[in-house]
Amino acid sequence: MTMNELRAYPRRVATEFGEIEFRHMTPADEAAVLAFARKLPVHDLLFLPRNISEPKVLAAWIKETERGSIISLLAVKDGVVVGCGTVVRDALSWSPHVGEIRMVVSTDVRGQGVGRALSHETFALALGAGLEKIVAQMTVDQTGAIALFESLGFKAEALLREHVRDLDGRKHDIVVLGHNVAQVRAQLEAYGLPDAVQ
Repeated sequence: MTMNELRAYPRRVATEFGEIEFRHMTPADEAAVLAFARKLPVHDLLFLPRNISEPKVLAAWIKETERGSIISLLAVKDGVVVGCGTVVRDALSWSPHVGEIRMVVSTDVRGQGVGRALSHETFALALGAGLEKIVAQMTVDQTGAIALFESLGFKAEALLREHVRDLDGRKHDIVVLGHNVAQVRAQLEAYGLPDAVQ
């Protein structure tokens, strides 16, 4: 079973911004995702391993989603991409039990529940994929994103000083947050709640 087969999409969720549709990203979305990425502040892209506002990077990303090693959900409002959540897993690495959540949301919808809904949906996908540990990373000044992931049970695990460099050459620290799903699942099973983490 691939990560794409775990939940049914499209899925609609009510937010303060209105109803948002979550659906899998496909090659047909390339132009819309590129337009979304190019509207994001560059600082919001620093925690991603690559600059998704570059067409060649986006094309490679879409190929990885087609292969199934990455699952990407789009948050869409009235046909416009307003967010993207991704679960990345490398089954051939030393850490096949670990996945990473990467998420970006348009500045137009921040503070209106879209990021929260997208993080919950992406987290549910990661849990459904059977991952034992999930990580997320962001620059230390993204306090809203940090609080959002902490509300899901993530805890700070590492601070990578001067880890990324922006287009102006300034270096920024990255915080790595982790969620030990296997440990939480074992604790819930010990309390007789085996289905609480799904």
